[in-house]
Amino acid sequence: NGIDYDPWVPKLLSADQSQPTVLDVGNLVGVAVGGNPHRWYNPQDVQLVLRKIVSDYQALDPADSSYFVKKSLYFNTASLKLYHSAIAAIKSNYSGTPVGASESIFAMLAPALGLDLITPPTFLRAISEGTDVSVADKETIDNQIKNHLIKIYVYNSQNVTPDVQAQLAEAKADHIPYATITETLAPANSTYQAWQTRQLLGIEAALAKAAKG
Repeated sequence: NGIDYDPWVPKLLSADQSQPTVLDVGNLVGVAVGGNPHRWYNPQDVQLVLRKIVSDYQALDPADSSYFVKKSLYFNTASLKLYHSAIAAIKSNYSGTPVGASESIFAMLAPALGLDLITPPTFLRAISEGTDVSVADKETIDNQIKNHLIKIYVYNSQNVTPDVQAQLAEAKADHIPYATITETLAPANSTYQAWQTRQLLGIEAALAKAAKG
């Protein structure tokens, strides 16, 4: 992954004398250490990684070049079909909708869906990195929930801190629909496409509920 998300990998590779082909996602998409490492939530980055995997495999095994292209095409058009259609549907029906979130894993998906994520970026990052949240950010989010400035609340169910618990309780009390996402595969034996599609459909359902009032 890179972007300091898995810092043990370079150490492991440095001890490998076989000089393997390495795909560093952070380097590929141009995001340095300190940037948002959760690139699997960026549909554009998913496509970049997919194309790079194909080109790396082709370089390693030129004789099977067409096979890798065929498998990539199938993955993109069949395996990711519902994923792509869910993104398109949300963008088409709810573009511009103001939303709130618990942390930065949603910060790249929201714009890809056409949603207006108005939670302070400093709060999103603090929750993701486990650092202190400012009083000002808490007050801002409390106001956004209390005055229904956000239409739905999206939270990471794998990282429900006391601050996130409080916000979720406020959202429920104020009848603001919510949706869950997770940082890693849920369930653990799921596929990327099934996991992401299920979450997108949950977000779409929350948006539909909010639209109905």
